[in-house]
Amino acid sequence: MTSLSRESWITQREADLARVRPVASERVNRHGQKHPVYDFLFEYYSFRAAHVLRWSPGSGVVLQNTSPEETDWPAWFTTHPDGSWIDPTTFPEKRKPYLNWATDALEKIEAREPLFGCFGLHEWAMVYQTTDVRHNRIPLRLSTEETNSVVEQHRLCCTHYDAFRFFTPDATPRNRVQLRKEDVAEFDQPGCIHANMDLYKFAYKLAPFTPTWLLTDALEVAVAARELDMRASPYDLSSLGFTPTCIETKAGREEYIEGQRRMMEMAQPVRRKMLQLYRAVLSECSAHQTHNDQSHNHSQ
Repeated sequence: MTSLSRESWITQREADLARVRPVASERVNRHGQKHPVYDFLFEYYSFRAAHVLRWSPGSGVVLQNTSPEETDWPAWFTTHPDGSWIDPTTFPEKRKPYLNWATDALEKIEAREPLFGCFGLHEWAMVYQTTDVRHNRIPLRLSTEETNSVVEQHRLCCTHYDAFRFFTPDATPRNRVQLRKEDVAEFDQPGCIHANMDLYKFAYKLAPFTPTWLLTDALEVAVAARELDMRASPYDLSSLGFTPTCIETKAGREEYIEGQRRMMEMAQPVRRKMLQLYRAVLSECSAHQTHNDQSHNHSQ
């Protein structure tokens, strides 16, 4: 347990929100206008911009001289003798299976060797041999025939299920492994930009037990990864200010690999902190359940 004076937590709240506000506000200020790069962060990921702007110090931090009603998450804060806090033992027991799975997944990704040979071809595989593309208002950089040829000339080796599942039917059998949802933790690896992007999902899945500074760290990784993802895609996003990474060329593939390496370096410390958070919440949840079980046995 840590404790923050009222002045300290208000200062920290403003500093944290100043970091995250530009990303959330960009979404809000578009008033529903579509953006092929940034909408992904609020549509594929299910954490609304309004929730991003709700500050939390994380669980186990007492906000001195503060009532639960004064916080951004009043339903989760409870009264403490010195103010209010998110009691670490109040994490829902029914979500413990997710905690176990996610902690295991984070540990496996952390320990796994990174791979850098996919060249971002998942986005190309999603438009292979079809005219039904997701971003139908954005032109492709190459002709349909040339786009298909890029897929055919390279080996697809996607390791991320949530990218693989959007491959077209003709592209799916071209992947090195036929990924399944239940095998996510067995194939995700730290060189994958989607696995690094998903740190944001790991962050908000525990909100508000996740401190806002860590959620923001993960969101910044997701923004950078998404930009790299779409620059390497077959879409022409130059009108939106995104210079393409032309992975159909040798120079473009080298540029993409370098981008992957930078993303991994940016994501690794965030993953380690996320793993620490998950282990701590899981430990509190397990200890609380053990205490309840012992109390129940003594009462019988």
